[in-house]
Amino acid sequence: MSIASKYDPAQAEAKWYAYWMEHKLFSSQVDPNKEPYTIVIPPPNVTGVLHMGHMLNNTIQDVLIRRARMQGKNACWVPGTDHASIATETKVVNMLKDMGIDKKSISREEFLKYAWEWKEKYGGIILEQLKKLGASCDWDRTAFTMDEGLSDAVISVFVDLHKKGKIYRGIRMVNWDPKGQTALSDDEVIMKEIASKLYYIKYQIEGSSDQFLTIATTRPETIMADVAICINPNDPRFTHLKGKTAIIPLINRAIPIIEDEYVDMEFGTGCLKVTPAHDINDYELGIKHKLEVIDILNDNGTLNEKAQILVGEDRFIARKKIGKLLDEVGQLDKIEDYKSNVGHSERSDAVIEPKLSLQWFLKMDEITQPAFKSVMDDVIQLHPPKFKNMYRVWMENVRDWCVSRQLWWGHRIPAFYFPNGEYIVAKTAEEALVQGNAKFASSYTLADLKQDEDVLDTWFSSWLWPISVFDTDVFTTGEPNEELKYYYPTNDLVTAPEILFFWVARMIIAGYEYTGEKPFRNVYLTGIVRDKLGRKMSKSLGNSPDPLDLIAQYGADGVRTGMLFSSPAGNDLPYDDKLVEQGRNFANKIWNAFRLVKGWEIDPSLDGTANAASIAWFENRFDQGLTEINEHFEKFRISDALMATYKLVWDDFCSWYLEMIKPAYQHPIDQATYDKTIMIFENILKILHPFMPFISEELWHQIKERSVEESLILASWPAAQSFDTKIIEEANQVFEVVSQVRNLRASKGMSPKEALDLTINTKNPGLYSRFEAVLTKLANLSSLAFAEKVDNAMSFVVKADECFIPMGDSINIEEEKANIQKELEYTRGFLSSVMKKLSNERFVAGAPAQVIEMERKKQADAEAKIKALEESLAKLG
Repeated sequence: MSIASKYDPAQAEAKWYAYWMEHKLFSSQVDPNKEPYTIVIPPPNVTGVLHMGHMLNNTIQDVLIRRARMQGKNACWVPGTDHASIATETKVVNMLKDMGIDKKSISREEFLKYAWEWKEKYGGIILEQLKKLGASCDWDRTAFTMDEGLSDAVISVFVDLHKKGKIYRGIRMVNWDPKGQTALSDDEVIMKEIASKLYYIKYQIEGSSDQFLTIATTRPETIMADVAICINPNDPRFTHLKGKTAIIPLINRAIPIIEDEYVDMEFGTGCLKVTPAHDINDYELGIKHKLEVIDILNDNGTLNEKAQILVGEDRFIARKKIGKLLDEVGQLDKIEDYKSNVGHSERSDAVIEPKLSLQWFLKMDEITQPAFKSVMDDVIQLHPPKFKNMYRVWMENVRDWCVSRQLWWGHRIPAFYFPNGEYIVAKTAEEALVQGNAKFASSYTLADLKQDEDVLDTWFSSWLWPISVFDTDVFTTGEPNEELKYYYPTNDLVTAPEILFFWVARMIIAGYEYTGEKPFRNVYLTGIVRDKLGRKMSKSLGNSPDPLDLIAQYGADGVRTGMLFSSPAGNDLPYDDKLVEQGRNFANKIWNAFRLVKGWEIDPSLDGTANAASIAWFENRFDQGLTEINEHFEKFRISDALMATYKLVWDDFCSWYLEMIKPAYQHPIDQATYDKTIMIFENILKILHPFMPFISEELWHQIKERSVEESLILASWPAAQSFDTKIIEEANQVFEVVSQVRNLRASKGMSPKEALDLTINTKNPGLYSRFEAVLTKLANLSSLAFAEKVDNAMSFVVKADECFIPMGDSINIEEEKANIQKELEYTRGFLSSVMKKLSNERFVAGAPAQVIEMERKKQADAEAKIKALEESLAKLG
């Protein structure tokens, strides 16, 4: 089989992905004889297209799933998308606007018809893009949160939780998005520090002409909704105002001056205007003091008739106008620049308004307890564990979840209202009618019922995801089907820290509530992909490359490895094109290494004894490397696992092993060495496959023709054998000698083709004799000898061994002494740093035994080297 001179990623990617799909090699079915390994994809929004965060997240998932498949597990990666209520409705509203259609001018049914058409056209784009990355999902299992079965599950859960008394309807202060015109949960609010103004407003004391009370506020447009002014009872500045009333400027309404220790005497002027309808803290204060609530804002953020002035104006325009009006009447004392944290809608980026609203809520106090305990007790492990504290803080301060949204796209709340003002929560209108007529002793018809207009929060469906993708009936029957019994709990969840509460915590809550079991064992939290300036990559900033363009330019394997080169769990990834370029170069290095091996002519009559030490070394080094890689995977250090693989392949295999065994130019290689090298290369392709599935599968089939069942994707992950550290250390010592000889040649301007004599002063000549063929070849030696001293020679020290290369009369003694002195000073400094560690009691007490052992070995090697260097210096006088 001829091998192309260059690797063509596009050709390999198209060929092998189609091959895997055609033969259903990603498919998973229940198999009691195999251990399941399950991942559910964090379902991307149907509005989404592939971005850099998706690339990182899904590469990690694919690495884990491919390795598990090779380990003989029944690997099942479930893909799907989320309906994303707010985001999708916004897209559809904008589409209709472009068509000249106002959402308010059409019926709910018409709007949903447009929404489903939009979803069918655009909703699957991101999943198709993930295929370009190489994602080995079981595509036959693709789910959508508004599929019929998944929707039924959502409605069943709402009905069940309402029946249990955990869901209730009530008027509460909620986060209101005036742009999306819907309530949001606390987790959908992003706090941003913005530059604002602090307005100092003078309120006249009723009954006086010259007494004023000054209030500092960032929101002068809400003064018309004030119902009181609050002072701290312990503040001596305002003792004379107790029991009095003040007049709201511009509208001249009198409000009481009340007392409460809640007021911070140090902030602003020490007085607080109380506006219960537009501030959550004021709302609590209003309840405590039985104050009136005056809501002056419409749902879209404009002022209503209760404001009395500037009716119909947008809140932010009204803010500026109020400032001017107050100044005109002499009741604006001053304006200061002020930095404040302001809540923004995660979806629309609109500034949030606290708003009293009739909404549906889920009680979170009791239902969260098993989910809290499971993470705190490490039943579910977060990687890295630093996020455990963040999880704890959120769970300890959790508030009731507002689950209703004032939208049309989504799961409609199954509450049905009767003409008598009562409502019944039921799965269907028919069920509600039967229950209602029995409860009210009436004979209403279906036409008399009106379903709640609101839909459920998007997360109210996706919190069921790890269960509902396998079994949608368990929420009503309580009996898991065979799939749920087999695949649940899933193994690993890979997601972003910013949805730790939105989604992860809620899935854990639902898991315990409906299965009595955790939904997954491990949560791997990725970092954020940032640009060189540390900014989060986003379309709005224009600092994010198109992932598909990157794949076209660097190949999917290059992009996958590039994304993983510097992305330890939970730490942000500082993206640079050089990373994916390095990934592409790695793919090319592997391709060229294969071309080198396959290009050798084989002579079966040749004896391969000379390569025995080289083969023995690499086989041991491979098992050592594989052990490291497996340990990294077990500890979810995916980036470290890749780097260990990269070094094993690039440094040990390509730079050393192939150089050690490759035959001289236009000379053949022996059969035994060739066969062994092909076996080694196959093992290398196996450990590369999870990271670089396309090039590894391509080369796997280039080695020899293989059946579908023999494909690399189904091959067994290599078993790590015990390894001999002695031969690895001896080889490293030989490599150091080779490097030193090469450096010496370069420093003296000598040709690499000029063979040199090497003499070594060592107590272990057998080490060098075992690797004599390697030394002679790689260092280009004309002879290797052992002696205590060689006159007129350049020297260097490796470990405790002194190496000499005769230079005749051309040696400069003073220059040689200076070089040795320089190396001696460096080694002494290195020893000093090692000794500092070993003399640190805390380090010695806390570090693992193998780390301490490694430091003691460094100490012994440095001491031996110092002794040898000192002896070399003495010999030179």
